[in-house]
Amino acid sequence: LQNGAVPGEQGKQEKSVKRGNWGNQIEFVLTSVGYAVGLGNVWRFPYLCYRNGGGAFMFPYFIMLVFCGIPLFFMELSFGQFASQGCLGVWRVSPMFKGVGYGMMVVSTYIGIYYNVVICIAFYYFFVSMTRVLPWTYCSNPWNTPDCVGVLDGNLSSRAALNFTQLLNTTQKRTSPSEEYWRRYVLNLSDDIGNLGEVRLPLLGCLGVSWVVVFLCLIKGVKSSGKVVYFTATFPYVVLTILFVRGITLEGAVTGIMYYLTPQWDKILNAKVWGDAASQIFYSLGCAWGGLITMASYNKFNNNCYRDSIIISITNCATSVYAGFVIFSILGFMANHLGVDVSKVADHGPGLAFVAYPEALTLLPISPLWSILFFFMLILLGLGTQFCLLETLVTAIVDEVGNEWIIRKKTFVTLGVAVAGFLLGVPLTTQAGIYWLLLMDNYAASFSLVVISCIMCVAIMYIYGHRNYFKDIEMMLGFPPPLFFQICWRFISPAIIFFILVFTVIQYRPISYNEYVYPTWAISIGFLMALSSVICIPIYAIYKVCRSEGDTLLQRLKNATKASKDWGPALPEHRSGRYAPAFSPSTESHLEVQPLQPEKGQSEAAAASPVQGSNGSAHSQDSRL
Repeated sequence: LQNGAVPGEQGKQEKSVKRGNWGNQIEFVLTSVGYAVGLGNVWRFPYLCYRNGGGAFMFPYFIMLVFCGIPLFFMELSFGQFASQGCLGVWRVSPMFKGVGYGMMVVSTYIGIYYNVVICIAFYYFFVSMTRVLPWTYCSNPWNTPDCVGVLDGNLSSRAALNFTQLLNTTQKRTSPSEEYWRRYVLNLSDDIGNLGEVRLPLLGCLGVSWVVVFLCLIKGVKSSGKVVYFTATFPYVVLTILFVRGITLEGAVTGIMYYLTPQWDKILNAKVWGDAASQIFYSLGCAWGGLITMASYNKFNNNCYRDSIIISITNCATSVYAGFVIFSILGFMANHLGVDVSKVADHGPGLAFVAYPEALTLLPISPLWSILFFFMLILLGLGTQFCLLETLVTAIVDEVGNEWIIRKKTFVTLGVAVAGFLLGVPLTTQAGIYWLLLMDNYAASFSLVVISCIMCVAIMYIYGHRNYFKDIEMMLGFPPPLFFQICWRFISPAIIFFILVFTVIQYRPISYNEYVYPTWAISIGFLMALSSVICIPIYAIYKVCRSEGDTLLQRLKNATKASKDWGPALPEHRSGRYAPAFSPSTESHLEVQPLQPEKGQSEAAAASPVQGSNGSAHSQDSRL
């Protein structure tokens, strides 16, 4: 169908042919669950929990979920679904804030680069597990040091006979074979972030494999990825359950789980704990990445995204807590085996998934089988998120250009983004790659997300106007958003986010990796990465104000924040009420070909006409500002 299709049923067909839609509602829910439930639920949440006071961390975590996570999740889903546009196109609602969309794209780019590196390490472990004995089982390999003590090594029982002081000295220096395999063999870790060393070719190969898999699953956009998620979003729960059952049958598992659940209430007064809780909610639910807006934009206009947002958010957080039980039962067993505190056996960051877990897997009967299953689960968890990150960037580019040619060539856009992502990920496969990965994780994708979410709330609620937005949702769903969400969107969520931001600035500590402290220049690069996504917002706002009509700055501001003419439902049959076109085609075309001051003519016509209700309301909003 061509662009000139008549409105009505043909237009509806044209929309789904041109842009694509989910095959059914289950595909959307599973994709969103796969997007939200990712590697972070396994290697980030249990680590944050262990670092921030065990069970005490649950308190700020669930507060952030209820007052920030779920409301923002619902806001993003409804925003994308109403306009059927990606993270750039939705900002027709208030063009001055389109920089928020660019900020989301920058964040998704950073996360997409390093996320696939974590998936590639999982691929590497998956491939090396196809052996009779896992390579990190014993301490007899060329890369091991004299300090290495394996949980299966025969000499451990004789060490138990040593007196307490000697045992303490031994366990203080002790490293596990899985930790040495990770640091000394897989990463071949260099001594400094600036000392890149050589590219680890096995990891580079696996990075290529992971990008090829992501590309193939997205080759037809949501049509192909919607089918893949039936497997990628459900199978991880099967493996988690198997590992949980095995974990709780181990000796000392209860100690680990108690460490996980017992609150250290003194830590709750630390702003960093609240900051980590907020970051984890944003990171895990995927708020402000642009992915939720993108996924929802492929929904049918009247889909109940309110119900979906609650189901997906609760599933995600329940998975995080469940994965924590699996992790801590195994950490408790290891600590019991070595006679040390649980806090002594955990590694920081992604190392938790590649050190604590692999060591536990050596204890299972037919350990290579469990290892293959576990790393396959990690790969699937990562891919579910990676699909959406790539689709976010591709959709934003295609919707922004918007012509017939780029829609037909969408596969090539996907290929171009995937190749760029692979090339940008190459430095992360060097010997210093893990330092860069953690730097990006800590700075590029933490509090810039909070700033973007806060500005999005303000732009929709106060610039576009909360009454307008509530009417839009009522038009789409058949009922206005519940009062709790209205209050959260307008007051609670932005306020909580803002205060967390302030406290985190006050309590800021530079990043470190185990004993390695990052140099100042590396931390400066981290801040530049964090700033690069947020800086898009003021830069685009200044550009838009300068390009707007108006004699005074105030008039320019009003015109820059006013909803554009094409804001609203994408399909003609849904453009009812204040979005209904009231001009006859001849009048409209007459307005569009005015040779002198066309924009001024259009804005006057829009102001005089009762049609553009959203623009009219925007005027009254701006006058209050």
